[in-house]
Amino acid sequence: MRIQTLPSVLVNQIAAGEVVERPASVIKELIENSLDAEAKKIEIEIEQGGIKLMRVRDDGIGIHHDDLLLALSRHATSKVASLEELERISSMGFRGEALPSIASVSRMTLTSRAQEAEHAFQLPPGADAPIPAAHPVGSTLEVRDLFYNTPARRKFLKREQTEFNHIEARVKHLALARFDVGFVLRHNRREILSLPSATSRPEQERRVSKLLGKAFLEQAIYLEHQAAGLRLYGWVARPTFSRSQADTQYFYVNGRAIRDKLVSHAVRQAFQDVLYHGRHPAYLLYLELDPVMVDVNVHPTKHEVRFREGRLVHDFLFRTLHQSLADDRPGAAPDRPMPAGAQERASTPTAPHFVPQTAQLKLAERGAHYRAGFEMQQPHHVGAAAVDTEPGETPRLGFALAQLQGTYLLAENSEGLVLVDMHAAHERITYERLKKAWGESSVRSQPLLVPISVAVSRREADLAQEQQAIFEALGLEVDRMGSETLAVRAIPIVLHGVDAEKLLRDILADLVVYGSSERIRNEINTVLGTMACHGSVRANRRLTIDEMNALLRDMERTERSGQCNHGRPTWTQLRMDELDRLFKRGR
Repeated sequence: MRIQTLPSVLVNQIAAGEVVERPASVIKELIENSLDAEAKKIEIEIEQGGIKLMRVRDDGIGIHHDDLLLALSRHATSKVASLEELERISSMGFRGEALPSIASVSRMTLTSRAQEAEHAFQLPPGADAPIPAAHPVGSTLEVRDLFYNTPARRKFLKREQTEFNHIEARVKHLALARFDVGFVLRHNRREILSLPSATSRPEQERRVSKLLGKAFLEQAIYLEHQAAGLRLYGWVARPTFSRSQADTQYFYVNGRAIRDKLVSHAVRQAFQDVLYHGRHPAYLLYLELDPVMVDVNVHPTKHEVRFREGRLVHDFLFRTLHQSLADDRPGAAPDRPMPAGAQERASTPTAPHFVPQTAQLKLAERGAHYRAGFEMQQPHHVGAAAVDTEPGETPRLGFALAQLQGTYLLAENSEGLVLVDMHAAHERITYERLKKAWGESSVRSQPLLVPISVAVSRREADLAQEQQAIFEALGLEVDRMGSETLAVRAIPIVLHGVDAEKLLRDILADLVVYGSSERIRNEINTVLGTMACHGSVRANRRLTIDEMNALLRDMERTERSGQCNHGRPTWTQLRMDELDRLFKRGR
């Protein structure tokens, strides 16, 4: 066959294969167009899972009647006109492919009235010119009989409810991206979602609760931080709300929902110390940065982006989330601003944290230290110096009452009863002290008797040579022996016996992809975690009231003390109303 130009209909259908995967893809493109048109309310009507009908109506600025035909032409758009504008895209759409692609595989009707127009115009399927119509300011896109002319693709669609579930999930993603816009979703004439616009923080939290569940919001920490031209805000769930699947992870860059391995890696690193193995964190986070710093023109679906300063973004996300989780302890005030020192740490890469083995403190030895700072409070026992509390105010974890079966500590606070897993709590306290002490000391290396030769690619060898300072700071001595050979000559003392070759390969892989690596820090933290576990108070150890109160006060002061090193919760609260319900009081 000779080379020939493809017919426009065939070109559009080929393009539709990238843009229109299923009904949910159509809904995404149409809603994004409405958002770009400055709509404040969007109504979505679905019939038979979107296969029969999808209708999206908005109150945006509308389309001029002379542009209706052009709107269905490929690569025609009002959102970008030059390379300079493409490099700083702020709109949701910009390719000019969505409407012609959708129209090529469905019967689509476009009705719109521009703000300055006296009446609306409509472009029916296959029409050569728009006709007058009745419609308020805004636009309505009606898509019927999806894939009617491509039966092979229609066969790949799932059953009605499955396709609608995908549509509902996509609407939720977009509703979480734009709190200032109201959304209504109906399926087979039944209202599924009705979300009024939400401008205040309480209104936004009501929308989050409705879309992600009340339990998520109850367990979420709100954070807001900016540095180095980056701003991160939103909600991240405490580790106790971890999931078996990554199904509650919403991340937006300049209002666009994305899936990015750099972002995922930074979040996983921030949760490294506080999650069970195999569990996934839950979050709803928004990153804002100059559009020039992110390339959204990577894939037709626009789900993927590329950061121009990937390492800066990675470190900013990691430090901010890491510090927010660290600050979430029993003695900390909720939603308080990040401390000034923490702001600097959140935006500036720092050396790993390490701890000498001698840095373990016995709980009993600390009991006497706290006794002097306590006053007798009837009917409470002797307590310790309060943390983040006013004089006479009960500390967050209250005061110790007793021990249960040598395992749990019972305390009373202003809300009711506090239950503490003593070993889990002391394990976290000891672990954080070990990390802090190690971080304040220099990293001691141990030379290997026989250097380990590692075959790598030329790119990895060049990278290792460029990043010698990073390896030295981590206590790892690496030399280049040839164009594609490295030699490991020394490793940190605490990692004696580790697979040095595997560790080096993992670090190089991280440096190639993310520009930084936490491998050594994680390996050392694993060792310190084992030390903390063995050095913590064991079950059936009887503690005095002073020792119990010392443990409570240490928990209030210690970062990440809500979970042990393995992700288990260290304490729980039983409020008085919950206790009353158990005993049917007041009924």
